[in-house]
Amino acid sequence: MFTTRSKELHASAAADEAHGMTERALGTTKELAAHAIDRVRDLGTGMKGLASKGASSMGDATAKAGRQLGEYASATGRYVTEQPVKSALIAAAAGAAVAALVLAMRRNKRYYY
Repeated sequence: MFTTRSKELHASAAADEAHGMTERALGTTKELAAHAIDRVRDLGTGMKGLASKGASSMGDATAKAGRQLGEYASATGRYVTEQPVKSALIAAAAGAAVAALVLAMRRNKRYYY
């Protein structure tokens, strides 16, 4: 059978082995955590880049739309200056069409409140 001294040696060896396994597990866990942190950091950087590109694209689209509206307003102003009677007749026809649409909607019972 085992003597007290051999039991102590076996217990000490088991403790050393357990300590070594714990150290290795802790090291592996630290490596995995560092890797995960790096991945999250990379993902965050990528998301910031995408957000920046998206904001830039929206700004470009807004500027383009503003330029087009300015061009349309300028063209409309030139047309009204060059064709004042025709412009007035077009505006009157558009107003009459809107008025007819509103009257038709009011006659329909579905639009009563």
